[in-house]
Formats: sequence, C-alpha cells, structure tokens
Amino acid sequence: MTTSRKDSATASADRARELALVAARVAEETRGLDVRVLDLRKITPVFDYFVIATGSSRRQMHAMADEIESVLKKEHKDRKRGGEGYEEGRWIVLDYGNVMVHLFDAEARKYWDIEHLWSDATPVPVPSAGAATR
Repeated sequence: MTTSRKDSATASADRARELALVAARVAEETRGLDVRVLDLRKITPVFDYFVIATGSSRRQMHAMADEIESVLKKEHKDRKRGGEGYEEGRWIVLDYGNVMVHLFDAEARKYWDIEHLWSDATPVPVPSAGAATR
C-alpha cells in the first residue's frame, strides 16, 4: 500500500505540531514564561510552527534550550538542524525544520515582538506542563 502525498503532508504536519507542543511543554517545565505556540501553515510555506518563550536569565534560557534539545532528541528522535544566539543568550533560536523555537529574555521579546509580526498566525493552545505527562 502506498501513502498519498496528502497523507504524507498530514503526517508531517501532525509531527510538527507534536514537536512544537513538546518543546512548549519542556519550556514551561524549565520555568519558561509566557510560552506560546503559533501555527504558521496558512501564512508561510517555510515553517509550520513557532514556539516562543521568555527566560528570566541567560542561564535559565540555556537550561530551556538544552532540555528542549535533549527531549526532542531522546524521546522524539529529532535533531535540531541549526541554532543561533546561544552564546549571547538574549534570543536563542533552535531550528527543527518545520518548527522554530524562539527563547527570549524579556527585553528582546518585547523589542522583536514576534507575536505581532506574525499576528496572522493561529495560536495553538498549550496544555499546562502540570497537566502533561511524558
């Protein structure tokens, strides 16, 4: 039995959504603030989802980034394709292909205002970290 392109695209979108929600959950579990997931599929072919979170310090942002990378690699067999900003620690971007994770300090998040830039994106409800299980 062969899989149609539509089925393959649906499976890819479902996988991207799952990875985005896992990354959001891990960000919350590592004390990320104001964690958001945006569905970009209707407005750009480049990405499916953005995960956005605010960290309280450079060290805490590193902990979020490291734990997201670890969980996605170990539990979901997905590796980041690239990343930026880890050393500076004001805006860390983790590239998972269809999912981009943006970790900001409060000042950088306010300045770049990604939610406003991508205001046509559909917000995805993020289950509380306390309600989610691994």
